[in-house]
Amino acid sequence: MNNESVKVKPAKMCYSHIGGKLGQLLVETFAEKGWIAKKTPTDKHFYITEIGQTELEKLGVDISQIKPEDL
Repeated sequence: MNNESVKVKPAKMCYSHIGGKLGQLLVETFAEKGWIAKKTPTDKHFYITEIGQTELEKLGVDISQIKPEDL
């Protein structure tokens, strides 16, 4: 790259995860596709669904690195 200003779309980090608009869009899209879900609409946290596991693995995301937990 040269010194000229180049406009790029940010992929912001929030601590150790994707935040900002990209993070929001990913969550919305994954929820719409059924890749992630909540047990109840008022839950704060999502979980990865079976179809989500399959589709994320197709994208090359190694979800084996995610530790199971009780939500």
